[in-house]
Amino acid sequence: MTLPAWLRQKAPAPEVLAEMKALLDRLSLHTVCESAHCPNQGVCFTRGTATFLIMGDVCTRNCRFCAVTSGVSLPLDPHEPANLAEAVSKLNLRYVVVTSVTRDDLPDGGAQHFAATIEEIRRASPRTQIEVLIPDFRGSLEALKTVVEKEPEVLNHNVETVPRLYPTVRPQADYKQSVELLGRVKQLDRTLATKSGLMLGLGEERREVIQVMEDLRGANCDFLTIGQYLRPSPEHHPVVRFVTPEEFEEYRRMGVEMGFRGIASGPFVRSSYNAAEMYGAFHAPAE
Repeated sequence: MTLPAWLRQKAPAPEVLAEMKALLDRLSLHTVCESAHCPNQGVCFTRGTATFLIMGDVCTRNCRFCAVTSGVSLPLDPHEPANLAEAVSKLNLRYVVVTSVTRDDLPDGGAQHFAATIEEIRRASPRTQIEVLIPDFRGSLEALKTVVEKEPEVLNHNVETVPRLYPTVRPQADYKQSVELLGRVKQLDRTLATKSGLMLGLGEERREVIQVMEDLRGANCDFLTIGQYLRPSPEHHPVVRFVTPEEFEEYRRMGVEMGFRGIASGPFVRSSYNAAEMYGAFHAPAE
């Protein structure tokens, strides 16, 4: 499918990408910006920000929408939390997003590695606010507690798509489990901000999108991102349609009316889109 005009972006300056990549390579770090072929990576790298991908760049699951490599993951790098914290400090980030591949091969799904990473960032850069974008930990409450107890500013877990499409798009995940995870965060720490994300263009219907939004609010989810799905390769799930900017704006208005404390909805929106600004809304009085 030919990209519509609203899905075209100016190419970033190559020297900016090269500088960021040199730092990441030196510290043996990965970003989801690169691994997931995010269309915003040039914009974010220009601002000196990135979403870090921990626990390697090989995922144990094989979601049909995702560009991250699937296969057998390598053992965890014990130096990774400290290396990532060094990068955060060198980049002088006021806000950092840390996500991971799904590691079903690990007993705790990598929860302790998330916890260690939060600790190292706090030590190296105490003023930096931290958002973690976690996998479902196969529904483990203990694994979730391990991360929540480290008190990141935001805990993000994406539902990605509507439940009807899970068997096709996200067969190793469970929609109900993902929504329940977000609700459990609030049971463990009602002050912790929660966040989720949706991709559109996979074949969902309008009523299904609205139902997901309502389900997330039912789980007291604070923030929501909604963006356009872009096919990483011919082997991935096809783009069924390109959602117009007007439709995205309609969902944004609905989200505000439903009570989300922050919502970003647009063709280029991804999980980390304007994450620091969205978190700032959490401290503003609810309307």
